[in-house]
Amino acid sequence: MIEFDQVTTIFFALAVYMLGTFLNNKIPFLNKFCIPAPVVGGLLFALIITFLRGFDILIINLDTSLQDLFMLTFFTTVGLGASFKLLKIGGKLLIIYWLACGFLALAQNVIGVSIAKLLHLDPLIGVMVGAVSMEGGHGAATAFGTTIEDLGVDGALSIGLAAATVGLVAGGLIGGPIVKYLMNKYQLKPTETEEISDAAMGNVNQQATKINSKSFMMQVFIIVFCMALGTYLGDSFTALTGFVLPGYVGAMFVAVIIRNIIDRISGNVIQMKSIGIIGDITLGIFLSMALMSIQLWEIVDLALPLLLIILVQVIFIALFSIFILFKMLGKNYDAAVMIGGFTGHGLGATPNAIANMDAVVSQFGPSRKAFLVVPLVGAFLIDVFAVPIIITTINLFS
Repeated sequence: MIEFDQVTTIFFALAVYMLGTFLNNKIPFLNKFCIPAPVVGGLLFALIITFLRGFDILIINLDTSLQDLFMLTFFTTVGLGASFKLLKIGGKLLIIYWLACGFLALAQNVIGVSIAKLLHLDPLIGVMVGAVSMEGGHGAATAFGTTIEDLGVDGALSIGLAAATVGLVAGGLIGGPIVKYLMNKYQLKPTETEEISDAAMGNVNQQATKINSKSFMMQVFIIVFCMALGTYLGDSFTALTGFVLPGYVGAMFVAVIIRNIIDRISGNVIQMKSIGIIGDITLGIFLSMALMSIQLWEIVDLALPLLLIILVQVIFIALFSIFILFKMLGKNYDAAVMIGGFTGHGLGATPNAIANMDAVVSQFGPSRKAFLVVPLVGAFLIDVFAVPIIITTINLFS
C-alpha cells in the first residue's frame, strides 16, 4: 500500500490533467466529442489503480482533502458569472431557454428516481443519474456525489462520474443528427436577426480587459469573501432547518447576490476574464482529483441499471427537444441551432453544446442568438434552477 499526501496528490492531479490534454490533442475521437482533459486523464489513472488493486499488486491511497476547497472555489466563480444584465441582452428567447433547462433538471430527476425505484435501487442513485450527472456534468457529479455518499450511499461519486462520462458522449452523438433532422424537415435556413452590437458582446465577454496583479487580487478577494460567507450561511441554514445545503451551494448563491450588487454600484469591479481563469484552474484540479480517486470496482454490479437510466434520459431529451422546445423557441433556424446546444449541455457540458452548434453553423450559416443564449445559460444561469431542484430531491429521499 502506498499513501500520497496533499502536495503529491495535487501534483498527480495536474499531471493527469496535462496527460488528458495531450491525449485530447492526439486522439480525434476525444477531441470530436469534447471529452474534458481531467476526465480522460483521471479515468485512465483510475483504471490503472483498479487494475493494480484487482490483481492484488498494489493499493494506492490519495489524500484528496483539498478537493473540496477547489470545488468550492469553482462554484463561487460560477455564481459570480450570473449577472442579471445578461438577461436583458438575451431577451425573451433566453428566458424560454432558461426555463426549459430548469424543467429538464426536474424531468431528469423524476426519470432517474422512478427507474431506480422500479429496479429496487436507492432513489439517491437515481438522483445521481438524473440532473446531477446529466445536466450538471462532472462538476455537479463530484460535488453532489460527495454529499450523497455522506448520506450513506456508497459509490455515489463513482456512479455520478461514470454517468456523466456516458452522458457527455451521448450529448455529442445525438446533437448533430437531431438538428439536421429539423433542418431537413422544416427546410430551415439562416435568417436576418436583430444584430447584437459588438459593444454589448464586448461587455459580456470582457475580452479586452487587461489583467494585472492588483485587479486579479481584487477578484480573489471577492471570491474568497463569497466562499467564507456562503459556507457559513449554508452551514447555519442546515443546522437550523435540517435541510441539507452544502457549503458550495451557499457560496454560489452568495456570489450571485454579490455580483449583482456590485454591478449596480460599478460595472468595472468584476472582471470575468480573471474569474474565468480561476474557475478553469480550480475546475481542472478538482475534477482531476475526483476522477483519479473514482472507485470503479464499486459500480460494476450497477452497470446495466445505469445504462438503462441513461438511455431513457437520452430518449427523453431528444423527444422534448424535437416536439416541444423547438416550437417554443420559434421553430426557425436559430431554434434548431439552440436545440443542438440544448442536447449538448443537457446531457454533458457547455463545450459539448458549443461543439454541436459549431458543427451546424459551419455548414449552414451563423446564428448570433444561439451563440449568445446557449453559453450564457449553460455556463452560468442554469445552476440557479438546477441546484435547488437537485437539493430538494436529495432531501426528499435522504
